[in-house]
Order: sequence, then C-alpha cells, then structure tokens
Amino acid sequence: MFTFLGCIALLIIGYFTYGKYVEKMFGVKAARPTPALTQADGVDYIPMSTKKNSLIQLLNIAGTGPIFGPIMGALYGPVAFIWIVVGCIFAGAVHDYLTGMISIRNRGAHLPELATKFLGKAMKHVVNAFALLLLLLVGTVFVTTPADLLYVLMDGKVALFLIVGAIFIYYILATLLPIDKIIGRLYPYFGALLLISAVGVFIGLLVTGANIPEISLSNFHPANAPIFPLLFFTITCGALSGFHATQTPIISRTTQNENQGRKIFYGMMIAEGIIAMIWAAAAMSLFDGYNGLNDLLAAGGPGLIVSEVSKMMLGGIGGTLAVLGVVVLPITSGDTAFRSARMIIADYLNFAQRKFSSRLWIAVPLFVISLALTQIDFNILWRYFSWANQSTAVIALFVGAMYLYIAKKNYWVSLIPGTFMLVMVLAYILNAQIGFRLPMTTSWIGSAIGTVILVALFFHTAKKNRALALPLEDDVSNWKKAA
Repeated sequence: MFTFLGCIALLIIGYFTYGKYVEKMFGVKAARPTPALTQADGVDYIPMSTKKNSLIQLLNIAGTGPIFGPIMGALYGPVAFIWIVVGCIFAGAVHDYLTGMISIRNRGAHLPELATKFLGKAMKHVVNAFALLLLLLVGTVFVTTPADLLYVLMDGKVALFLIVGAIFIYYILATLLPIDKIIGRLYPYFGALLLISAVGVFIGLLVTGANIPEISLSNFHPANAPIFPLLFFTITCGALSGFHATQTPIISRTTQNENQGRKIFYGMMIAEGIIAMIWAAAAMSLFDGYNGLNDLLAAGGPGLIVSEVSKMMLGGIGGTLAVLGVVVLPITSGDTAFRSARMIIADYLNFAQRKFSSRLWIAVPLFVISLALTQIDFNILWRYFSWANQSTAVIALFVGAMYLYIAKKNYWVSLIPGTFMLVMVLAYILNAQIGFRLPMTTSWIGSAIGTVILVALFFHTAKKNRALALPLEDDVSNWKKAA
C-alpha cells in the first residue's frame, strides 16, 4: 500500500514541480490570442472554459488505455507502477503539453501539419497516413470494447449488433455536429461517471486494506515476464500515448488563453496516470496473485476484471455505476478519434468544414472503413494499435524537441523520452509477430542502429532549421480582439 500511495503522491508532486518547470521553460504568452479567438468558426474553433476544456481533454485521452492497459500491465508486477509514474511525469505529460501548446501557436494545427513544418515536407504524407491509421484503429477498437462491456452489463438481453449500432450513431453525430452541441454538453455527465468509478475503486482499496504489492528487488517483476519492450506497449495511455497527440489539437482550438495549458494538457495526463495506478493496483491485489489474474484475463479479458473489481469494491449498484464509468472512457475517446480524423483530412485537403455537407463527405467513408474493420479479430487490431500508438508518440516528441531546439530551449525534456521510445518501437516491430519476426538480440541491434541514424538526422535537420530561423508560430499581429 505504501508503494501505491507514494506513487500517486509522486504524480501529484510532478504536476506542481516538473509540470511547472516545463511550462516556464516553454514560455507562455498570456497576451497572445489563441486559435479559439482568431479562427473562430462555430464548429471546431469555439472558446470554452478551462474547466470544460480540462474535462473534455481528460475524457478524450482516457480511452480504455488507462484501465485495460494497467490491468494487463499488472502481470509485469510492481515495475508497472514505476513506468506509470516516470512515464507519465517525464514523457506522457510533456508529450501532451508540448503538442497542445505548439498546436495553439500554429492555428490549432494537428500533428501531421506540425510534423511537416518542423520535421520536413517528406514527413507530411507519412504522418498523415500514420495518424489516420491510428485514429481508425482507435475508433474501431473503441466501438467494440464498450459494446462488449455493455453487453455483459445487460446480461445479453440486448443484441450486440444493436449496441454497436447505437454507439456508431452517437459517433456520427459527435463527429459531424459542432463541438459544443454534443461533446461539450454530455461530457460533464460522463465525467461524473468516470470519477465515481475511479474514486470508488480507490476508496475500496483503502477501506478493504487490499494487499497491494510493494516494490522490492525480490518482486520487481515476475521472472517469466520480461519487461522490455512489451511493458511499454501494454501500458500506454496511463504513461505515454501517441493517440493523445491526435486529441490535444481538438482542445487547442477551444482554449482561450495559453496560461491554461498546464492544467488542461499536463494536468489531465497526470489525472490519467492516477486512474491507471488505481486499476493496476486493483488488478495486482484482488485475484490471489499473478496466476489468478492471468486466469481471469484468459477467461474474459480486461472487461471481466473491470466487472469483478467494481462489484468487489462497490457492490451491486455501485459496481454497475463503476462499469458505466469505464464504458464512458472508450466512447468519449472513440467519438473524438473520428472527429480528429475528419479534421486531419480536412486540413490535408484544405477542405473548409463550416458546411454540414462538407463534413459529411469526409465522415461517411471513415465510418464505412471502421465498420469493415470491426470484422477483424480484436487482438490483431489491438497489437497494430499499440505499435502505431507509440510510433505516433515518438513523432510527436521529436516535433516537440525540434520546436524547443529552434527556440534555443531545453529540448532534452522531449528528446530523451522520444529517443527511449524510438528504441522500443523499432525493437518491437523487428521482433513482433505483426512485424519482421527477427530474434530478440538481432532486433535490439537493429533498433540501436536505426535510433542512432534517426537521432543524427534529427540534429542535422535541427541545426539547419535553426540557421534558417524557421518560424515557430503563426503571425497574429494583424488580429484585432473584438471589443
């Protein structure tokens, strides 16, 4: 229990210390008008309050990742706690803050546009393809997972295809309508369910005196659970997730002032890390060790763990509310995944989105493709999602490092976690069944060589961009704030 509570305390301290340092180092410009004001269009660029933006940001980025990922990551033992804390403070929250703030400085641009500007034009098509693949996978995965949870919750009394259809209808409306019409209005209620589930399980762990394992040299992780590189693809959203780089620009377009950025971007990632800690601790402590947890996962996957934990901690009614809180997470990420995909395609094609028909032309093909993807085995989809997710995180961290290098600021805060994850991403795809299936030793060697080459290319490009004085932000000098 001391390790668990200490890790949560470290996450909170990280927000007030390292988060404050990153904010100060980046250099907030409170007087600079944000895209919510300069680009206002009544659809995607709409000024909203800090409280509402923070809640939407949390629900956007917190899909099943900070719950399902830590539950599966619990099989690796207490080392999962370390990755959640270190990853969240020094990688995930930095990733989210930089992508959000750099987007604000560049008209609310999405990651493909930012990568094109800061990493070179050759990255434009690559990053667009990566981002769209990731968002389609996220949207599809986050149709099937909440549908399965709801099907179990209703004891199979409602056909699964009807539940899937209802979720798709909601996603279509959330993708097409202005952000303040559905997302802005429903998310406060969804947020309440999320808080009930997380806080309820946390209190339950404390009251019942759950036997949460402490970190020690003897139980750091089970002997049959090698942590490199798989741990970093199992626990993603609770520590570092490239999916967040596709979501922060949604809120960068509704943020009223740059000084709200730390609370919205860095702070909500810390909140997600706390959620991940709670579910990892529950999974480690409530099922008679790793063998019991593994048996339950084999029997019903993470969804069964969620249901069992909720009932054990909160009883029948409270457990039902907790499961609904978990259902909310993928739904509130799936809707914005499709919305983000629409916005990225529109930016790529320079296709204005004020007209409903313009949004429809882009959205319909996305949902048709996603519907087809639901026919593919979930486990295969999840593996590709995990790799695409962390690959996108690497791109976003290198964008942040490039921005800071050109600005002559501490680019290491982004380059170090970016380089670490680059090693993991390359090693994973070289070794994995969905990749090249090379021996692990060969994969590590290939990963090291690839990382050295790509980091060297980064510094070459960075020095050139700094010498050319690449503009870091869009000019808003001619914008006049309405009286």
